[in-house]
Amino acid sequence: MTATNQNIYCENQTKSKKICRNPFNSIKVFVVCHGLLQLSQLLLSGYLKSSISTIEKRFGLSSQTSGILAAFNEIGNTVLIVFVSYFGSRVHRPRFIGFGALIVCLAGFIMCLPHFIMGPYEYDKSVASIHNNMTDICQLGAVNPSPSTDQCLTKTEKENKDVLTILFIGQTLLGIGGVPIQPFGISYIDDFASKRNSPVYLGILFAATMMGPGVAFILGSAMLRYYVDIDKFSASEIVLTPGDPRWIGAWWLGFIVAATIVALTAIPYFFFPRTMPKEQVTNESAEESEPALMEAVKYNPDTSEPVSLAKFIKVFPKVLLRTMKNPIYILVVFAQANLAVMACGLATFMAKFLERQFSITASLANLMIGTVNIPGAMAGIIIGGFIIKRFQLSPRQCSAMCVIGLLCCVLLALPLLFLGCQTQQFASPQADPQLSAGLWHNVTECSSECGCSKSAFNPICGADGIEYISPCYAGCQEVNFDYNVNKVLNYTGCRCIMSPGSGSSASPGSCGSDCYHLFLPFMVLSFLAVSLATTSQTPSFILILRSVNPAEKSLAIGIQFMLLRILAWLPGPVMFGSMIDSTCILWGKKCGAKAACQYYNKDLLRQRFIGLQILFEVGALIFFIAVYFVLRHKCKVKTEEEKNPETHKLNEKQENLNVVPSQEKEVSS
Repeated sequence: MTATNQNIYCENQTKSKKICRNPFNSIKVFVVCHGLLQLSQLLLSGYLKSSISTIEKRFGLSSQTSGILAAFNEIGNTVLIVFVSYFGSRVHRPRFIGFGALIVCLAGFIMCLPHFIMGPYEYDKSVASIHNNMTDICQLGAVNPSPSTDQCLTKTEKENKDVLTILFIGQTLLGIGGVPIQPFGISYIDDFASKRNSPVYLGILFAATMMGPGVAFILGSAMLRYYVDIDKFSASEIVLTPGDPRWIGAWWLGFIVAATIVALTAIPYFFFPRTMPKEQVTNESAEESEPALMEAVKYNPDTSEPVSLAKFIKVFPKVLLRTMKNPIYILVVFAQANLAVMACGLATFMAKFLERQFSITASLANLMIGTVNIPGAMAGIIIGGFIIKRFQLSPRQCSAMCVIGLLCCVLLALPLLFLGCQTQQFASPQADPQLSAGLWHNVTECSSECGCSKSAFNPICGADGIEYISPCYAGCQEVNFDYNVNKVLNYTGCRCIMSPGSGSSASPGSCGSDCYHLFLPFMVLSFLAVSLATTSQTPSFILILRSVNPAEKSLAIGIQFMLLRILAWLPGPVMFGSMIDSTCILWGKKCGAKAACQYYNKDLLRQRFIGLQILFEVGALIFFIAVYFVLRHKCKVKTEEEKNPETHKLNEKQENLNVVPSQEKEVSS
């Protein structure tokens, strides 16, 4: 836009030239602010996923329960998303986004409350130290302690119920607060950005959005290095180390940090206007610039006729049906749903998968996801947006780009099925024989006279290469402790360990993994596969925006997110959580009740976890192929119409005669 045209436009505004000088009257500033807000919002929601395995161990949850918890924020979001999106062009969108962000902030502070209302973390204190003289060793002739009492069970059940109630409330508020953020932000950008820059802005927005989970996993990596009760005990009183299987990190601390950041990023939205000048591209010709200028002057969402809730409920089913009949729209949404389920599985349980598969700490697993997988996803999104702008891709070319990216992703993901570790041999009084055939050693006979607790869990590595769930169940009768460094050196005189060359000793901690060298190639292939999968993010959203009526754009986005929540974000974490639980060999016990899983069949875990992801990638690939052929058919029909314009005009007149006037009014409203 020339300087003269800019001055003419500014004079037509109610605040004259002050509007043009207002930094909040620029769509570029809005893109930056919205990127930061979505980053901080997903930092908060993603932080739960980064600490999901820690929360499981802290409160004795199964992966299915934690999956339900991770998906619960979609409940309130799904109920409200369509209603809010329908009124998107009729309300002050930036202000609604700001209020939503404040609700998200409140949810973050609620999520950390269980730490403050619960007592200190209690674990199997089988380590002798200055502060604890108890030793979980074999004491011949001792009586097995009672596994639980009614009082213990009642207390545990009440505590778990209170914790889950608080976490579910926090997740519900998190979903409600996030309702206006992404739909209003996308429609606001697409309304006031130029058509040429809109794909780039959306690509930048999606990339910044992907940074949220990335920063969340990095934050989780930092927070989980601190002991959970760091605010209740001094450093000298903390005996456990991050490498100990019983270690619980400070999961609650990250919620406080993330909620504070969300509050700060919400402030600018109360200063953005309801409408702003349509962005102009400086290198456009004068013929293109002038009509665009008129479009910017005429566009005003305030002129939209107000719609009551009753009228919306009456009209919505018809609009929904009309939108669902759009083949491009529905096929792209189904493709996105498949990718969203895969993303839910990765985001919620990938850290736990790496932790269990390669025997690494939760902190390192989160760090790898935050510095490898998430940047890979960001790179794919940016590359997708850049390709669309650079080559000015048509809708059919966008669908072809999605097909090529996902096909390469599937080919790179297939080797991940074979890159992993075998299940460590372990000894326990009880395990699932069907999942642990050849991996489980029964030590009931050799430790029956030791008086071991049935809920004991203090893994040690025997000289025979077998991992025992506690020194007592290994029959160890002596412990060597270095009081200078407050550390157990080893256990000796172990009745269940019979190693010809190394005797009957054991070292504290897990035996670890013998395939750590496969961790690097696994992460490299994972990085490439994620990058290729996310190249379809921007072109798929462009297909959505360009396939619907501009007057119904906000509603179309709302329906899209509603379907994604119903088809993917709600069932996805629960599905992956149930799948992970199905590979558990040995469940923990707390007061005689079932707690978090202690051992998994690593081969089954890898095959089912990676296989389920590949299955959904193939599903998305099939739907994008269908989109390509539908667009190809439409191009052929359009070409035929251009060759025979007279026949096309006759058909168009016939269609207009069949349109009922009341339907025209309904569509315009």
